[in-house]
Amino acid sequence: MKTKKLCLALYSGSVDKLTAAGVILGGAAAEDMDVEIYVLLQAAFAFKKENAMTNTRVAEITDKKDEFLASLQRLDAPHWTEAFKTAKEMTNVKVHICGFAGKVWNGFKLDDFIDLADDICGIGEYISSAEEADINLFI
Repeated sequence: MKTKKLCLALYSGSVDKLTAAGVILGGAAAEDMDVEIYVLLQAAFAFKKENAMTNTRVAEITDKKDEFLASLQRLDAPHWTEAFKTAKEMTNVKVHICGFAGKVWNGFKLDDFIDLADDICGIGEYISSAEEADINLFI
């Protein structure tokens, strides 16, 4: 049986959406899917080394930010970076930083980003991956 492929475009760099992406990655890993993640604009900010662990921005119901973050802590939910790391250990997950998005946040080389990132690429690679994927999500 052919391995299914998930293509995940991360536009948002907010902790609520990155946490959701981590949950989706866990499901894809449990299904042994191949996963290609493309880190776009605002998400590139979150993937910068200096921002990944300190970013507490939320995109949805911003007036409930403190409640949301407290719930993650109460539930002992892993930080989104840990969820991504676990998925990478379980299945074939590649994380690609969009070159333009990286430059927007002064990220010009792979070393500017957290160690989850595998490479820096052009947007054409995302388009090709999305066309070939069984599932394409944009978060």
